[in-house]
Amino acid sequence: MILTVTLNPSLDRAMEIDTLTRGEVLRATNAHIDPGGKGVNVSRALLANGVASTAVVPCGGEEGAQLVRMLEAEGVAMVAVPIAGRTRSNITLAEPDGTVTKINESGPVLAPEEFTAVTEAVLNAARTADWVVLCGSLPPGPSVAAFGELCARLVAAGAKLAVDTSGPALGAAAAAGAALVKPNREELAEATGAELHTLGDVVDAANTLRKAGAGTVLASLGADGAVLIEDSGVVTGKSPVSAPRSTVGAGDALLAGFLSAGASGEAALAEGLAWGAAAVRQPGSRMPGPADMERETVQLDPRPDLGRRLHPRG
Repeated sequence: MILTVTLNPSLDRAMEIDTLTRGEVLRATNAHIDPGGKGVNVSRALLANGVASTAVVPCGGEEGAQLVRMLEAEGVAMVAVPIAGRTRSNITLAEPDGTVTKINESGPVLAPEEFTAVTEAVLNAARTADWVVLCGSLPPGPSVAAFGELCARLVAAGAKLAVDTSGPALGAAAAAGAALVKPNREELAEATGAELHTLGDVVDAANTLRKAGAGTVLASLGADGAVLIEDSGVVTGKSPVSAPRSTVGAGDALLAGFLSAGASGEAALAEGLAWGAAAVRQPGSRMPGPADMERETVQLDPRPDLGRRLHPRG
């Protein structure tokens, strides 16, 4: 069983529009709402592909109650920790060419006693988990030090810990000895203070996190695919998508697929890439199932050119 923890979950409202034009009245061609938050997405992707997962989510207000109802309707096993604040709502605007604009609320303050309750719920549920996956941004309230302590307690308890977060929290997870960290290009650059222009820059930055205490680094690079850096070496890969609909949740699906396939080596990277690409073909933050996979499109390079320049950002 894979346990996911989303400290700042959300309701994700996605709308498909023809063109985003500021100051105009826009009409959606399609709209829907999904449970949101990185860890929630990982659990949903795993469930959609028959892999056991439990999600820990702090929830509050009517939005929190709706989130719980939606997860229950999807069959997601969960530990819902009640909080006083209102669970946030995020808005995604997707254009036909794959351009996605996201508007994210900061989320409710997680009071010290609430963070303690979440911590105890996680440590209790982690006893039966093969992996514990901490995902997403920190909500207002808990400090980076408190997050690092949660990571350290999980590692000390013998959990295999995977972390997908950003900023100083990513560095704290590495220092705590996370077995796996999954930054994207921007998060990796921010955490290490490095400028990432080539694949070699990415590998060097990943090794900075590894020297700090992290184990494996799985870096998602957008149009450049993903790179896996572990003790056995470096492997890159990509899975092109000809008709993208939304990139929201693609990194979460990548992580879910990687974990489902053993979280090590070329086969796991290939599976993660297949899941991530399948997510890009879905609307909003919908997670892909077995029928959505196109594994034949995955391309791996076990001997990558570290001098290869990355696509420009933006």
